[in-house]
Amino acid sequence: MSSASPSRPWNVHLLPSAEGKVFLITGGNAGIGYFVAEQLAATGAVVVLGSRDATRADAAMASIRSRVPGARLRHLPLDLADLSSLTYAADRLNLDRLDAVVHNAGVALDDPPRRETQDGHELMFGTNHLGHFALTHWLAPLLSAAPAGRVVTVGSFAARSERLDLDDLQSARDYRPGRTYGRSKLAQMSFGFALDRRLRATGSTVLSVVAHPGGALDSLTPSRPPVHVTTGGARLRALPAGLMVQGKEAGARTVVRAVLDPEARGGQLWGPRVFGLRGAPRLEPARAHMTDPDVAARLWAASCELVGVDPALGFS
Repeated sequence: MSSASPSRPWNVHLLPSAEGKVFLITGGNAGIGYFVAEQLAATGAVVVLGSRDATRADAAMASIRSRVPGARLRHLPLDLADLSSLTYAADRLNLDRLDAVVHNAGVALDDPPRRETQDGHELMFGTNHLGHFALTHWLAPLLSAAPAGRVVTVGSFAARSERLDLDDLQSARDYRPGRTYGRSKLAQMSFGFALDRRLRATGSTVLSVVAHPGGALDSLTPSRPPVHVTTGGARLRALPAGLMVQGKEAGARTVVRAVLDPEARGGQLWGPRVFGLRGAPRLEPARAHMTDPDVAARLWAASCELVGVDPALGFS
């Protein structure tokens, strides 16, 4: 895994042009994904918002266009909790290549009971990890057709304190929502690092990079009505927290750098500069439990079986 630090200064307010490129962001209609889409739209790229809700996607695209004149946007119907909806995702894109996919969409539940996807998988693991795992398989030919395709997986600070239970990946025996969410994000990050190792072994031109937004609060996020509205009172009450964490617009910047920086390398982890919680994007070391090859191999095999795809995941 590469840890070399890019030498060129990075200005989050002056992004490099991505004219002619196409980026897909899952969950691009809200939260971190919305701000990733807004920032990438300003680079001149075509930005595709993957979302199961066409109305919310339309609202997000209208908001982006109001801030980025001439933004080139599309909506791709996508439901990561329904694996059958992903089968024809690449066909519906109607592209000859895809320069990057941002695996951002996710479900976070706070309370029991345990819920399942349409395919019978635990909802958070099934959506956050298995849905993106399957989507990567279907997008592999388009990513491989790009000169330097990227898979950017959005992890979470919550994954730092979790460990995967390989004998109970779907929390069937012991379901605790917070822990299950953290484990689903850890599974995503483990996948992102393992994917890069596999891509390097096959000589692929596609890179797999992992990023996380740190501590990103709604109350510190600028309003983008009707997508998101932050009241003055909520923002005022959140000011003390702003010493340690940040809003989702700022949190999106680590993901955007992972997509755009020409000096980024596969297998890297990008996070906020200050304690991994807030600040400008920087490289940070991935913890050993996130990159453990033995754990990743078992997770990969289980994921292939649950999703029904070949271990090569569509990459030659």
